[in-house]
Amino acid sequence: MATPKKAKIDIKKGDTVKVIAGKDKGAEGKVIKVLREEQRLIVEGVNRIKRHTKVVNQGGRAGNTGGIITTEAPIHVSNVMLVEGDGVTRIGFRREEVTKRRPDGSTYLGTRSVRISRKTGKEI
Repeated sequence: MATPKKAKIDIKKGDTVKVIAGKDKGAEGKVIKVLREEQRLIVEGVNRIKRHTKVVNQGGRAGNTGGIITTEAPIHVSNVMLVEGDGVTRIGFRREEVTKRRPDGSTYLGTRSVRISRKTGKEI
């Protein structure tokens, strides 16, 4: 049996995204965490849930006080789009030539992959 292919997610931590589907449709927020295996993102202020926590009395001051905590739940990557300027855009990739430096100090030409906006063609 072949090993499963790792999910490719073009959105990175720190990107600003807009929700395009679901109960929070239209909301914008910054990506806090990328869960690549599950193809999900945790976005600031989006998909908020309430979690009831128990009082834990071990560890002295580090003990957890109980109550209702509101946190962000993961949202599927297909339900968000990257925000660029006034609107949203899809993400593409382009190879660019760059000069790289070897440990001995000599330089050579290499390529690196950069994310680009499909709408404008500019680097993100």
